[in-house]
Amino acid sequence: MVATWFMAGFWGLIAGSALLIGALFGYFFKIPQRIVASIMAFGAGVLMSAISFELLDEAYTIGGVENIVLGFLIGAAVFTAANVYLARKGAKHRKRSSKQILSGDGFESSGPAIAVGSVLDGIPESIAIGLTMIEGGVVSTATVVAIFLSNIPEGLSSSAGMKTMGWKALPVFALWIVITLCTGFSSLAGYTIFSHFDPGIIATVLSFAAGGILAMLVDTMIPEAFSETHNLAGMVTVLGFLLSFILSKLA
Repeated sequence: MVATWFMAGFWGLIAGSALLIGALFGYFFKIPQRIVASIMAFGAGVLMSAISFELLDEAYTIGGVENIVLGFLIGAAVFTAANVYLARKGAKHRKRSSKQILSGDGFESSGPAIAVGSVLDGIPESIAIGLTMIEGGVVSTATVVAIFLSNIPEGLSSSAGMKTMGWKALPVFALWIVITLCTGFSSLAGYTIFSHFDPGIIATVLSFAAGGILAMLVDTMIPEAFSETHNLAGMVTVLGFLLSFILSKLA
């Protein structure tokens, strides 16, 4: 029988591998901005549903309202503070695929800041995968699928933007390979570190991850989605939300 800790890392890698898939399409194919933004909107809806019906629902079952409120607000605050800092260092438009990633006289974005920002975006999602395996040792299929689907547009949009900045293929894909490995280790850590903790702590950390993910969506993914789709962004986001909701009920 395969160890649960190993499966936690494996499912984190599976979800993270979508970043590489998206990066391949974003770097080597000319995909219209409207399609990229639509995919981003769909991914945002998928993650919103996963937060509501998987992460927060499980956190409530495990630890109750107090732990949800505490973890959710702290998670959002930590991500927001880190995102503000990275934005000032040059990672403000890390999910942009168009020339908006550039400033008037040069590059507004910096490579190291984009790399750190991309890792920051993926850590809460990955930890959440491992946390969902603590109760029962079985991964939340809906959560893995939701994160996988949302990672495709992230890899696609960011890689297209990096290419616009002049990044060569080797550093782009080296970055995404490292980030994919980080998702696997983060999921592994989510399970191994917290599996023996009190249920209240587990619920708080689940909510912390959910708060970080939601803050990330509003700060980074949704602006990119709206930038091109405008009035269609809401409908596409709803479709993603609905698909993730159905998956959560079928799982």
